[in-house]
Amino acid sequence: MYARDIGIDLGTANVLIHVKGKGIVLNEPSVVAIDNHTGRVLAVGEEARRMVGRTPGNIVAIRPLKDGVIADFDVTEAMLKHFINKLNVKGFLSKPRMLVCCPTNITAVEKKAIKEAAEKSGGKNVMLEEEPKVAAIGAGMDIFQPSGNMVVDIGGGTTDVAVLSMGDIVTASSIKMAGDKFDNEIIQYIKREYKLLIGERTGEDIKVKVATVFPGSRNEEIDIRGRDMVSGLPRTITVKSTEIEEALRESIYTIVQTSKSVLERTPPELSADIIDRGVILTGGGALLHGLDMLLAEELKVPVLIAENPMECVAIGTGIMLENLDKLPRRKFS
Repeated sequence: MYARDIGIDLGTANVLIHVKGKGIVLNEPSVVAIDNHTGRVLAVGEEARRMVGRTPGNIVAIRPLKDGVIADFDVTEAMLKHFINKLNVKGFLSKPRMLVCCPTNITAVEKKAIKEAAEKSGGKNVMLEEEPKVAAIGAGMDIFQPSGNMVVDIGGGTTDVAVLSMGDIVTASSIKMAGDKFDNEIIQYIKREYKLLIGERTGEDIKVKVATVFPGSRNEEIDIRGRDMVSGLPRTITVKSTEIEEALRESIYTIVQTSKSVLERTPPELSADIIDRGVILTGGGALLHGLDMLLAEELKVPVLIAENPMECVAIGTGIMLENLDKLPRRKFS
């Protein structure tokens, strides 16, 4: 049995793995639970995510990737090893080739760390590709024509904005403002306004269920529970969509400004194409209510959400693995 080629979307929030010929076979949170005393890995993925904020002192739930890059090398390696062993993609005598995605403006050292982690987890030839490019391919854009395509990929740790043409990036920008920051802004807002402490998971719940970033486009409310900072006792409050819009305004404005600056640096011919084709939103952050409307209003171009925004990068790795021989300048190291 030969090893299969695999594509990995190594995200700050989730890891998605695409196996050539099988499609996306794994989609799990990038979380590892470790016993502090022994250093033993107790759980990985969804099982570990359920432990976040709910473990005794000796067990810590670690997110080994921060802002799209590796923050803890050994834990990342253990996590990837666990996922790859689970999939059983190694051959009898051969190891799989891997295509791993990374943000656009990471350093050579950060790239080397991603490559090494993938090699140590069982990959033979590891190739790195830039996230917005792979996301655009996964969203169904034909980026190999001489025409402009713009993609805004909002993940857990980074937002990548890129204009692509002829199969490569023309202008791009990557900022550390994405899903995790939104959760944090919500947590800080609740702490400031209500003197109530809530955890990461509650922050994320609020973002998914009631948040909006376009004023007046959503009017919902949610009851949340947390710990009162004054009395130290549990308390329940009701939070409305309008409040969350206010909490996220500054963060979202940063993404809008980044998108504008990328458009400003784009050659005029490609800008004209973007007016016709619109901007595609990918990544989990694309699902944030009202974001497409806000960007369309601010950038003055049509903005569309990709069909499966959370899976675009993984789908893109699959398409690239199918067509490796046709891709320009492709070499495995």
